[in-house]
This record gives sequence, C-alpha cells and structure tokens, in this order.
Amino acid sequence: QEMPLMNDIFAKYEDLGFTILAVNVDEDSADADRFLKALPVDFPVVYDSTSKVSEMYEVDAMPTTVMIDRDGNKRFLHRGYKPGYEEEYANQVKQLIRE
Repeated sequence: QEMPLMNDIFAKYEDLGFTILAVNVDEDSADADRFLKALPVDFPVVYDSTSKVSEMYEVDAMPTTVMIDRDGNKRFLHRGYKPGYEEEYANQVKQLIRE
C-alpha cells in the first residue's frame, strides 16, 4: 500500500530537492526484484542484505519510514504503515523542504 503513495510524494517534491531511498533488507533480493517489477517506483532502491542501514537508523519494524534533513540528521521515524500516514509524511516533507 505504501510504495505507490511514497512514489506520489517523491514525484511531487523531487524538484524541490527531496528524495526517497528505499532500503530492502531481504537476504535474497529476488523477491524485491519481483515486487518492483510488478509495482515499479521512480525513486532508488538499495539492497542492504547485511542490515547495516537498518542498524544505523534503528529500524526494528517493517515498513519503517525515516526522514532525514539536509544535514543528514534523522528527524522523523514512522514504524509500520496505516492508510492516512501519507498525509503526515507530506506535512513532514514540506517542513523539511522549508528549512
């Protein structure tokens, strides 16, 4: 559910310097590749089979959304996803872009 909504947010704010980086933590990336073939996104997807990125940002649930400011600081952390979260995401993205 979340990926198409994140893609919409990415498309809306990309020209303002905003980006999304999806991180897949599966040991075998084949499942992610099949998923992305069925539901492609415009933002980059990286593979973190050793979970180094997850450890760096204290990811302990899937999905987790971490918003990082222009200085590289973690500013917002969302664990899990429920319909409607995208409105909060958009507000937080706007806040970060204005800074």
